[in-house]
Amino acid sequence: MNTTSIDFRPFVEWDNNPFILFDPKGKILYLNNSAEILLGYVSKKELFDLALAYAPQSFGYKTTSLSLRYEAFNFYSITVGYENEEQLAIRFYNAPRLRNHIPVEKEKLTLTDINLLLEANIALFKTKNSNPLQLLTDPDMPQLKIDQNRFSKLLRKVLESFRASDSIRIELKLLVGEHVIIDDQKISIAQLSTMANGRYVDNDKEIKTLSEECNIRSNLQESSIKLEIPLIT
Repeated sequence: MNTTSIDFRPFVEWDNNPFILFDPKGKILYLNNSAEILLGYVSKKELFDLALAYAPQSFGYKTTSLSLRYEAFNFYSITVGYENEEQLAIRFYNAPRLRNHIPVEKEKLTLTDINLLLEANIALFKTKNSNPLQLLTDPDMPQLKIDQNRFSKLLRKVLESFRASDSIRIELKLLVGEHVIIDDQKISIAQLSTMANGRYVDNDKEIKTLSEECNIRSNLQESSIKLEIPLIT
């Protein structure tokens, strides 16, 4: 079959795996939609340096298995290649999200406006703490079903971790193109990020336990806690 007349770019554009084409100096010549989102979490230079480090020694392509995580993105492999000295391509392969084997009893969950629940717990935190706090939420975030008591306890433990921080920044946003499989259904994900210049770690064990009980994936770093919340409806 003659493929010279076929335009493959739409298929690359629709791919959930990020793809970037660099010139020899690291300038981006092309990137797909998924790569545009990725660049919101990691610098262009870091990705170009990664491509250089894993490029094959001669013309062609090389696939390397490695674990990479950039905020919401989690990769298990990359392919780097070039067919001339003017273009260097890198493609990232998304790691599949694990299926949730914990039974979700939706009838026991409460339909909740997560923005209101978040604001209520922040107000409670402010009664004991005077830390400057900035909150950015998505007013169009859909309601979700969740265990309100357990989730509120999780929020309080997260906020307590930042009780001595100079300033706290909280962001709630939908992770575009991200989902998790629960009960054989594809569920969208919201990310709640709490960030500061540092935090206490004494609540970490309980935060992880409460997150698992709420079917939430937690990512605890030195100066941030990020919760990936399935939008169960």
